[in-house]
Amino acid sequence: MLRAEDLLAGGAVLHAVTLPERLLPGRAEAERAVQLRALTVRDLKLISRASRDNEELAAALMLRQALVEPSLTLEQVHALPAGLMQILLREINRVSGITATEEEVLQALQDPLARASVLLSRELGWTPDEIGRLTMGEVMLHVAALRGGA
Repeated sequence: MLRAEDLLAGGAVLHAVTLPERLLPGRAEAERAVQLRALTVRDLKLISRASRDNEELAAALMLRQALVEPSLTLEQVHALPAGLMQILLREINRVSGITATEEEVLQALQDPLARASVLLSRELGWTPDEIGRLTMGEVMLHVAALRGGA
């Protein structure tokens, strides 16, 4: 059984990530490596409070907080190429456990309710919020109608 100390220790683990050569051409693999740490609940709360619905600032603060080596100032983070920023954020989300893996997404799409939601969204243009307000019976009725069964 895991102890609380074991769970909390995960926030201190450093993750080495090698950036793609296409973004840093002419550099050896070792010269394209950065060290990231997982974001904690405390980090995410502070970032959320500081960014107040500003997605660009939230992304920059996430990168600033999680990038251990090399350490960048907020101004330097804002000066990064957009593609590099996107890759770093994807890796930060991965090491922080915020993003689902491709396998998890594919497995979730096998769920009948998820498949029905995708069908309603694709065929009727409904948003997840609109679909979420439907009862199970309404979802089944709409899916049956789309498939020609009603």
